[in-house]
Amino acid sequence: MPGPLSARLLPLAERALAAPADRLTVPDVTRRAVWDAVPGPLRTRVLDDAAEELGRPAPRLTAGAWARALRDGNRSAYEDAAWRLQERVSLLCLAAVLTGESADATDPAPGACPHLDAAVDGLVAFAEASTWCWAPHERFAAARGEVVPDPDDPYPDLGTAEVAALFAWADHALGPHLDRRAPGLRRRLRREVDQRLLGPFERRRDWPWIGADGGANNWNPWMHGAVLAAALLLCDDPGDHGRRVRLVSLVVEGLDHYVRVLPDDGGIDEGISYWWAGACRLLEILDLLAEAGGPALDARELPLLAALLKYPRRMHLGSDRYVNVGDAPARLDTRQPWQVPFRWGGRLGQPDTVAHALAGARQQGCAAPPRAGLGRALAALADRDWCRAVTGPAPEETWQERETWLPRLQILVAREAAGSADGLTLAVKAGHNGEHHNHLDVGSYWLAVDGRPLVVDVGRPTYTAQTFGPDRYAAWPFTSAWHNVPEPGAGQCPGAAYRAREVDVELRAEATALTAELSGAYPAGAVARWDRTVRLTRAAPEAAAAYVSVEDRWRDGPPEVALRHVLAGHVEHGDGWARVTPPDGGRGLEMRWEPGAATVAVEPRELDDPLLTRSWGEVLTRLTLTVRGPEPQGGLCVRWLVAAAPLNYRSGRPSISNR
Repeated sequence: MPGPLSARLLPLAERALAAPADRLTVPDVTRRAVWDAVPGPLRTRVLDDAAEELGRPAPRLTAGAWARALRDGNRSAYEDAAWRLQERVSLLCLAAVLTGESADATDPAPGACPHLDAAVDGLVAFAEASTWCWAPHERFAAARGEVVPDPDDPYPDLGTAEVAALFAWADHALGPHLDRRAPGLRRRLRREVDQRLLGPFERRRDWPWIGADGGANNWNPWMHGAVLAAALLLCDDPGDHGRRVRLVSLVVEGLDHYVRVLPDDGGIDEGISYWWAGACRLLEILDLLAEAGGPALDARELPLLAALLKYPRRMHLGSDRYVNVGDAPARLDTRQPWQVPFRWGGRLGQPDTVAHALAGARQQGCAAPPRAGLGRALAALADRDWCRAVTGPAPEETWQERETWLPRLQILVAREAAGSADGLTLAVKAGHNGEHHNHLDVGSYWLAVDGRPLVVDVGRPTYTAQTFGPDRYAAWPFTSAWHNVPEPGAGQCPGAAYRAREVDVELRAEATALTAELSGAYPAGAVARWDRTVRLTRAAPEAAAAYVSVEDRWRDGPPEVALRHVLAGHVEHGDGWARVTPPDGGRGLEMRWEPGAATVAVEPRELDDPLLTRSWGEVLTRLTLTVRGPEPQGGLCVRWLVAAAPLNYRSGRPSISNR
């Protein structure tokens, strides 16, 4: 049965896809009216960064670095170099477009086209590479037991998608100048993309990332977006029309698998960073289809898109910090295409989404980050509305909703008041342990004060070759022992069968709460029943301050149970209380429970992973409350309140004290 995109678009694709590149909002370098209109601050940022880049050596892609993923599990040695080279080429292409530099191939003048020449070098370096596939994804080499990829048997993956999209947009934007300066290169770009991506995509229709089995994730729009760009921008010979239509039709059919699995509440179980990798790319694909094919290929009115667009601002805590379910860092990567939610927020009448997008771009300090991809950066600089808004006055930060409940993902976010990150923000999830990029975190919660998370989710560490295999949960950040969940004699188990039950929410002006029964997340027999209620109670006029309570009740469990709490900051504790204060001395949290009801233990965890230290600094602290008793049932209630910073705390390093 055709999906929502296929049913609408495929009957019209044949007539709509004649000369599609001519209709795109991103023109080529010869359209100077567009590129000369880029505001001075944005232009200066690109050219200054490009000047610095020209002073650095280009990253090298080596066989030894690629093989490390298969030898010792290290993915970063090769993938970091590939990302740096992609970012370098994208930046230099942007600079070449903005300057409009050009010269004949035989022009011997030194420095005639510094950005263009260096971009050509990078494009050729990618063309000469044996593979664009990142080693952990290269199933063909692994099946052969080899650590050297075979160029004649390519495996298209996310690395392939990144380079293919880079080639497509570089050819589109700089084509007339490449013809002058590097004749023959454009033919080479087409050959490489055809051999490594388009050909395999056409010939084989069971690539796992298509998600035909119902398991589509961010790979689906990431891959299909690259195929679409290549089909529209590189299949441009007079005889290519039929192939272009066929490729676009396959893209639309493939995207339906992704659209079918998106929940109607707009949630992304892979986490906030994968909203940009998946949902955001879907929005970009729909834009590109509408631009290339006109109204006939415009499917931007799908009902679920409005909720999908709200997800980033709904998960926002403050500054660059977000509720980080799944494999998301607590601090968002600073190189995102914020012009996409800006544009879509305007289209769908969401002023809060527009304001959040502008604030996000200001937070990252770059309106068109090359690391996000050349096509994305070109689209940002060619968008006059975006350029005008992002260089204009700062928006008022009023996009925070009082509460957000995503029933499909079972994620609740609640704030003291709408329109502000001040005070307490609570997030809590139920869900199950078979989610995409899953952590063992059923029943976990987050607490932030003034937008700063203090009861936290560790987030993902640097990926290795083991991250997506059977040894995933050998990495401590993925385990339930390092999430804010109970431990009734055993940790949580992976798999969709291990889930919360009897989930209910309370959404009222005076309080917001989630209640769930958690025993199903643990091994059979660990505990007969575990009820957890996490509630934010808001301050009423002339009443006590707002607070968060976490009430746990269990039955037929072991004689000793543990309640884990992962804290970011300086930790003090005593009988019946604990306090966590941010390293910068801002307002913290005070934790209270009945004195004598539990013993408290704290465990500092030194951090050396760069992804984790970027979010948390050098240390996180796990505070464990242990409840012991002969009775088969028990309970404990913990209350969290905003606390002023201790006056005697001056260290910039999180630490622990007991007094």
